[in-house]
Amino acid sequence: MLSLGFLFLGAILAWPLPAEVPVPPLTARVTDLTGTLPSDQRTALEQRLAAFEAKKGSQIAVLLVPTTQPETIEQYAIRVAEQWKLGRNGVDDGVLLLVAMKDRTVRIEVGYGLEGALPDATAKRIVEEYIVPRFKQGDFSGGISGGVDRIIKVIEGEALPPPKAQRPSGSPVSGLENLFVIGFFLVFVVGGLLRAVLGRVGGSGVIGAIAGAIAWIVIGSLVAAVLIAVLLFILSLFGGMASTGHGGRTGGWSSGGGGFGGGGGFSGGGGGFGGGGASGRW
Repeated sequence: MLSLGFLFLGAILAWPLPAEVPVPPLTARVTDLTGTLPSDQRTALEQRLAAFEAKKGSQIAVLLVPTTQPETIEQYAIRVAEQWKLGRNGVDDGVLLLVAMKDRTVRIEVGYGLEGALPDATAKRIVEEYIVPRFKQGDFSGGISGGVDRIIKVIEGEALPPPKAQRPSGSPVSGLENLFVIGFFLVFVVGGLLRAVLGRVGGSGVIGAIAGAIAWIVIGSLVAAVLIAVLLFILSLFGGMASTGHGGRTGGWSSGGGGFGGGGGFSGGGGGFGGGGASGRW
């Protein structure tokens, strides 16, 4: 009898547990894995959340999944929040609106920095008064939109650090980018002409001097100007050696196709979550 009990216990322990629902990668502010939201409404919501982030700095993301089982929606929501890291690092002003369609559950997960403006009680009211009634009518787009609108209005009243300003075109970093373009032009276009007239060393010296002067004007740093002058001198010198190859072979850059990957997508800003928020059912 005892052996049968051990066999039964072993069978229970050996029974495979259902796997956790994986957290999808964060590539957009609205992620619908259920096909519930029409594309035009999903796009409109995405644009609204992007505009709010640009204005206020806080990040709000919406995720629709078929189910969170075997986890509760609270357990799955905190896993998503910890992986996505919505909100700004140190400000922690992220919000996740999670909907599990088959489970008929919804949750608002609130970042640390918004727990004062959006406490559990306020999040619960938004769920019960603006989201669940629409969901019960089958209006999932309306419920999500209404919930997002209320979340935005609450956050707008909170004193948060302003969003990071976009880098102006005349900033120092932009100047460095321009220098790289100018340097490429000097070395591989003008440099060829100067090396043909002044020789490899002489032409490269002139290229370095021109690059240093331009760097001094653009950056305003003597040290940086000298470093750039030396760098361009070396590049021009070795570029000249490659381009004056023997047997009529001309050096150059192969296209290689190694450009920048398009579609920068959307990513979290490093915000933290502690389990604050509220859930509901419909």
